[in-house]
Amino acid sequence: MATQALIYEQVVPVNQQKHRDWSVKAGTDYSFASSVNSVPVLAVEIQNVATEYAVVFAGGEDAIMPAAVMGVRDKENLYLQEGGSWQAKYIPAFIRRYPFVFSSSDEGASFTLCIDEEFSGCNQEGRGERLFDTDGEHTQYLSNVLEFLKEYQMQYQRTRLFCDKLRELDLLEPMEAKYTTPGGEAGSLGGFMAISREKLKLLTGDQLADLAKNDALELIYIHLQSMRNFSAMLEKAAVAESLSTDSPGEDAPKH
Repeated sequence: MATQALIYEQVVPVNQQKHRDWSVKAGTDYSFASSVNSVPVLAVEIQNVATEYAVVFAGGEDAIMPAAVMGVRDKENLYLQEGGSWQAKYIPAFIRRYPFVFSSSDEGASFTLCIDEEFSGCNQEGRGERLFDTDGEHTQYLSNVLEFLKEYQMQYQRTRLFCDKLRELDLLEPMEAKYTTPGGEAGSLGGFMAISREKLKLLTGDQLADLAKNDALELIYIHLQSMRNFSAMLEKAAVAESLSTDSPGEDAPKH
């Protein structure tokens, strides 16, 4: 399972001179995320994400993050329909912030707003929202993008603290989800972690109280509950497989 969803192709800093006449046409086509089977999520999102996705934990020793699982196979996103529409009520912020992202070259002391110039919605024909006005100043749209990314970065830091606490208490353990498709294909999805119920039961009253005080305990139980969504995702996989099997081939009769 991927720990980092690579949806960005050509990220460059937003520049007043270079992008003065640029616009961004954002819509409902999320095809740019068609090849990711998981994306990082923020702690503040977990409650919304957990209603439709399985929330797990992924990453290395120094960068564990919650993640929403979107597919059982590599480069598979079962939440996208043909045409790029998203088949869920909630779309993770990691996806919604695209094609913008913050970059930092000084370990987070400062951030630069960047844009993926390969995004199909980027244009110089005035389609969508302009980045700069005729005076070269930020448009309201670009200012809103900046505010969204600032909030995202703040929530990212809070999420890291949450994950650091889980590691400190040694609550995470490697997991593997096994599945069998309706066509008989057996497989497994690994490379992620989940909170151990047994380890959770061994925490002291003071440790549990500390987790509850910071809302971390609530997020832990929401995460555990969300694991049931693996079944719903396998149902999506079954539907996708059925549609693929039922689609007529070249030799199918024409009416």
